[in-house]
Amino acid sequence: MTMSGMSKEEMQGMMREIMDKMFTNVTVDDRKEIMISMMDKMREGINMKEMMPKMMMGMMSAEEGKGGMKDMMAKMMQGGQEHEAMMPEMMLKGMMPHCIKMMMPAISKNKRSDLVSSMVSTLMEQASSGMSDEEKAALVAKVLDTIKA
Repeated sequence: MTMSGMSKEEMQGMMREIMDKMFTNVTVDDRKEIMISMMDKMREGINMKEMMPKMMMGMMSAEEGKGGMKDMMAKMMQGGQEHEAMMPEMMLKGMMPHCIKMMMPAISKNKRSDLVSSMVSTLMEQASSGMSDEEKAALVAKVLDTIKA
């Protein structure tokens, strides 16, 4: 029993009902904004440096088809028939930058250079996938302008 006198299952059921009613007329774009803004509130009081490795190990160790990382990411990336997937945008705009801000100071200065180089390389490779040479050149120019600023 929780402090409210309800079981965990009762509270979860009630929350599902409330969420269904609350989000009936909310657009996908509005839900994305709500999720991103909620992330900051949800992280309050949580030591993410301690929590992230535990979460990642738990997700990665589960067998395929049993709620592991592959299953979770596949569901979040696909979205539903009526709306696009929210997870990629939420991860890239909110969670990943925040994680980098928190974790980078914990990495020794002499290792940061290699890490950043590897991350930028991966980002550029994936971001330019399927682009023409002109589009790739424009992307590189934009990134270089950002880095120089």
